[in-house]
Amino acid sequence: MSRSVIFDPLLPLPVLWVLAALAALMLGFAIWRSLRGWPLRALALAALGVALLNPSLQEETRKPLSDIILAVVDDSASQRLSDRPAQTDAALAELTRAVAALDNTELRVIRFADGEKDAGSLALTALAEAMAAEPRARIAGAVIITDGQVHDAGLAPSLPAPLHVLLTGRKTDWDRRLVITDAPAFAIIGEEFKLKLRIEDQGAVPPLGAEAAITIAVDADQPVTFTVPVNTDLELPVTLPHGGQNVLHFSVAGVDGELTDRNNAAVVQINGVRDRLRVLLVSGEPHAGERVWRNLLKSDAAVDLVHFTILRPPEKQDGVPVDELALIAFPTRELFVEKIEEFDLIIFDRYRMRGILPMEYLDNVVSYVRNGGTVLVAAGPEFGAVDSLWRSPLAEILPVAPTAQVIEEPFRPALTELGRRHPVTEGLEALAPAGGWGRWFRLAEVELLRGQVAMSGPGDRPLLVLDRVDQGRIAVLASDQAWLWGRGFEGGGPQLELLKRLAHWMLKEPELEEEALMAGVTGDVLRLTRRTIKPEPPGDLTITAPDGAVTKLTLPEVSPGRFQMDWQAPMVGLYRLAQDDLTRVVAVGPPAPREFVETLASSAALQPVVDTVQGGILQLQDGFPSLRAVRDGRPAAGRGWLGYTPRGAYVTEDLRVSPLVPAWLLLLLAAGFALAAWLVEGRRLSAR
Repeated sequence: MSRSVIFDPLLPLPVLWVLAALAALMLGFAIWRSLRGWPLRALALAALGVALLNPSLQEETRKPLSDIILAVVDDSASQRLSDRPAQTDAALAELTRAVAALDNTELRVIRFADGEKDAGSLALTALAEAMAAEPRARIAGAVIITDGQVHDAGLAPSLPAPLHVLLTGRKTDWDRRLVITDAPAFAIIGEEFKLKLRIEDQGAVPPLGAEAAITIAVDADQPVTFTVPVNTDLELPVTLPHGGQNVLHFSVAGVDGELTDRNNAAVVQINGVRDRLRVLLVSGEPHAGERVWRNLLKSDAAVDLVHFTILRPPEKQDGVPVDELALIAFPTRELFVEKIEEFDLIIFDRYRMRGILPMEYLDNVVSYVRNGGTVLVAAGPEFGAVDSLWRSPLAEILPVAPTAQVIEEPFRPALTELGRRHPVTEGLEALAPAGGWGRWFRLAEVELLRGQVAMSGPGDRPLLVLDRVDQGRIAVLASDQAWLWGRGFEGGGPQLELLKRLAHWMLKEPELEEEALMAGVTGDVLRLTRRTIKPEPPGDLTITAPDGAVTKLTLPEVSPGRFQMDWQAPMVGLYRLAQDDLTRVVAVGPPAPREFVETLASSAALQPVVDTVQGGILQLQDGFPSLRAVRDGRPAAGRGWLGYTPRGAYVTEDLRVSPLVPAWLLLLLAAGFALAAWLVEGRRLSAR
């Protein structure tokens, strides 16, 4: 039972203050005049004032509520290192016993694991959610059992009671980690750039030496190992081997005694881009398609075009001086001897052997292709003539041989069965106008020697033939009528897309390889794609997860030669893909989750939060502290003890309010005192 006096004024407070001021003036005047009845007047005014304040006696029947102490337990990945799980369980058991020994106090245990999408340890978020589920007036304290590596320190809730932290881990803990300090998102293919990294030893590191072995692998290539200094910023020179996504994997061997080796690896994904595509276009003679070729290549800002057209063959003896035939002389030696390796693609457009290029220069072109260069031959009627490129050293790398026949009849280019699977021509039929591709009218008949026929002409004759020669690639387009597509004749066709793909295939872009295994990452979903030109489907895809778990998948065919599916990755890290003889690596999130970036127990992140509520941080290695009750606002932690604030919360079960003094009694008293004052003062006046 609780009793208290409450007031319910009969008049507004401003009016009461005015009346109290008037009463004070009246009493002051009585005292100034030396009226003997002024004390009685004061009592009368006091009784009247109490009546206006209307005092009442409030009686409450209360049911006390227990205090609540919140225990937030960190079950994240870093808390599973070393003997931290045992430390956590022991601390929670001790805390449970200590709270059970307190009067009228309960313990609420909240556990949290790693945050979604590699968010790390969200200890304060878990604390805020726990506080929202309990009456704020009953929370007497909170304890977080963690290693201190939390990632939401800026989201601390407003605490009505002390907050304490019990740190797991040991002072002898140490760890080695690999950190990529600076890496670009893009880099130019073939140009060297610097990638900065660091191998760090943290904590109580034993004597290990000043060097460590680091293993570096690009994509699924054979890894290479180097010895580098520890605790030193390193600049690694890197050159990207190909365009598109390049996955660089760095790893350091684990050392006995370190907390974990999950942070001994790092993955960097860098997109390789070409600075400019250098193309040499040599037109053997002026013709309708020459301008289309030139406009097509010049329209691309990424293409650096060098174009020469043979306007006057040597056999034409018309007496025109040579120095008047062109603005500049055809620099054959410079192009085909000195700078041939600088070109990414060489196009021979209806070129004839007229003695302009010596045979030894064409030998250089053959060597250029065998060493990784690319050549496209756009052939017309001249390909079957006596001055054909076939009659030159280039014949040893050409995948076709001319029959000396020229088919001059309308035809629509068509994709072969292989062409529907080949990345250069795959899906081109979907780009056709409503009436189909526009017709061509001329085809240089060729005999297939080797290579892949992607497009065919009349009578299924080869139209577009692709082939690999040692390290390089060569393509032959057996018609000079592609310009009709560029001009939009009969609706045209996908000339731009075809030549774009052809150029990128010849430049060995991974996305356009005939046999390719690709993986795109969106969040934690892998889009797995296998492309093949073989008629039979590929074997099962083997996926090796970061923890070593192996998954086998059969990819469904979504289009000719393309097999694809989406797969949910169970964890972040580096995945290795293998199918038939193809391999690939792909990173889902960081290879070392956020929980393993920093693994040593530390109070740095939580110390500012704890200080605001006068709590404490104690290391469990030093023993479990005792619990003490402290008043609100007082320091709540000391050596070997942690404090909690009893809240005294209750629920009112019954409430009664009754007048403290009856109003009639107060009025009677006021009247009595006023009458007495009048009588006292009246006697004094009569005595005079």
